[in-house]
Parts: sequence; structure tokens; C-alpha cells
Amino acid sequence: MTEQEEQELRQTLAGLKEEHRDLDDAIYALEALPLPDHLQIKRLKKKKLQLRDRIQEIDDILLPDIIA
Repeated sequence: MTEQEEQELRQTLAGLKEEHRDLDDAIYALEALPLPDHLQIKRLKKKKLQLRDRIQEIDDILLPDIIA
């Protein structure tokens, strides 16, 4: 992997982590409402899980497990 590819992956990773935090805040805000929209919360949680999986994939590419 070239330095440029690694840098691009790190930028992508930072963006995904930020989006993950934003979704966390949005879910918290929706749950705090007197009548929360459970369907919207469920959708946001599903998207959050997808982001977590993608973050993990990129982490694995950047820091592969090396069995010594």
C-alpha cells in the first residue's frame, strides 16, 4: 500500500468515525423526545452498525493482525 493510499484510508476512517458519532448524537436526541420515532431510531441504529463494520474493515487494512 502506498503512502497516498494509506493517507486516503485514514481520511476516510476519520470521516466515518465522525459520522458514527453524529448518528449517536441523533439517536440520543430522538430517544429523548416525548414521542420518539422508533422507526427512524431503528434506521439510524442500522446505519450506525454498517458504519461500525466499515470502520472495522479499514482498521483491519491499516493495522493487520500479525501472528508472531
